[in-house]
Amino acid sequence: MDSSHGAVPPRPRSQSPARPPAARGWRLAASLAVLVSAVVHVVLYVDGYDTIAVVGPLFLLNAVAGVALAVLLVVWRHWLPLVGGIGFGGLTLLAFVLSTTVGFYGVNETFAGTTEIVAAAAEVVAVVASAVALLREYVR
Repeated sequence: MDSSHGAVPPRPRSQSPARPPAARGWRLAASLAVLVSAVVHVVLYVDGYDTIAVVGPLFLLNAVAGVALAVLLVVWRHWLPLVGGIGFGGLTLLAFVLSTTVGFYGVNETFAGTTEIVAAAAEVVAVVASAVALLREYVR
C-alpha cells in the first residue's frame, strides 16, 4: 500500500467476522416476529380467507414471504433482510389498519380477537427489531 494514503481503513461492519451479540439478538427477534405474522396469516388463510378474491392470495403470499424473510434475517448477514423486516412488518400492519378503518379490497376487519392482536404485535416487533438491528450493525 502507498504510504501517502495513511492507515488501512477499517472494514465496514457488514464484513466484520461476527455481528455484535446485541445486533444478533435483534435479528433473531425480528425473524421470530416475521415468522409469527406469517403463521397467523397462513392460519387465517386456511380458516376462510382463501375464499376472498384479492385478500386470500395476499394472505398466502404474506405467509410464504414471511417464512422466507424469517430465514434470511438469520442466515444472510446483509442489510437487505433488515430493510425487508421493516417493510414486511410496516406494510402488513398498514394493510390491517386499512382493513379496520376504511376497508381493504372489500374486507372490513375489527381490531379484536387473538389472531389480530398477535399479528399486529408481531408486526410492530418486526419493524422495531429490524430497525434496531440495522442501526446497530450499520450505523456508527
